Amino acid sequence: MLFFPATDYSAQTGFGGNTLDRMSERRDDDAFINAQRTHASGRILLFEGDSLIMAKDASTALFDRDTAEGLGADWPGAIFLGSDDEGPLFAAPVEGLPEGAPLERHNLRALAVSGRVAHRELGAISQARSIVGWHATHRFCAVCGAPTVMASAGMRRECKACGAHHFPRTDPVVIMLAVDIERDRCLLGRQTRFPPGVYSCLAGFMEPGETIEAAVRREVYEEAGILTDRVAYHASQPWPFPSSLMIGCFAQATSTTIEPHDLELEDVRWFDRADVIEMLAGTHPTLGVPPQIAIAHHILSAYAAHGAPAVTERGAQAA
Repeated sequence: MLFFPATDYSAQTGFGGNTLDRMSERRDDDAFINAQRTHASGRILLFEGDSLIMAKDASTALFDRDTAEGLGADWPGAIFLGSDDEGPLFAAPVEGLPEGAPLERHNLRALAVSGRVAHRELGAISQARSIVGWHATHRFCAVCGAPTVMASAGMRRECKACGAHHFPRTDPVVIMLAVDIERDRCLLGRQTRFPPGVYSCLAGFMEPGETIEAAVRREVYEEAGILTDRVAYHASQPWPFPSSLMIGCFAQATSTTIEPHDLELEDVRWFDRADVIEMLAGTHPTLGVPPQIAIAHHILSAYAAHGAPAVTERGAQAA
């Protein structure tokens, strides 16, 4: 029997709270976009390279038109992100900010962990960071090498030389928790860049022609040598570093001997669910998990609360 989950788990992740109406069907309507640009309630997000610009001590990253143009933003050429009940929202890069201006540059990871901006604003910031970064790195046509120009309110680039159209790219990444159902334990690993004692779900980029399930099984085998069978989707998360979609899953382990094949991880091991509960609560004496902004935290929280997904009568996994 098919079912719909009662909770949108993806919306609870760190960058998953975007509530903008993107109005994708209106992006090529020049009159409509121009009306949005001149809307009295228009707001904008500004980026200098990878950093988000905010006013000092502000609880929002949004600027009005006058302030943004005073900081060098190209308002008529800004990217249209969409609209909400407060008005249209745009994004743009800025360079050469005035010295001494009461501004701060923020790393998005640190900003998300701090909880300084509202959850839904953080989602819009994720969207903006990805598309602004895409424009910065796709100024030339991949077909003929000629310069490209922005079109469709910022969601397309066009080559006037050969006529090619180029669109923003999102890179899918599987992130999964392999579970040993019989022993009620899960498989976690750590990279050398992680803080001391922190372990997380295994993860890796999907490859062309690969299903989500196949990517989950491949990555778990490559990183830990563990075989898995059934795969259950749990949630997804936009990850703007620079533009990925994290696809969170559970996988049923069918082997238990850890034998890493690609040696990407510093360590990988089995953890009892009781240990995971302590790690999430911050009460484990030596071990921890990623912060709440990360989908790995939410996957582990679901496992800690409910255990492994059940196997339905039809043989499919129920999340």
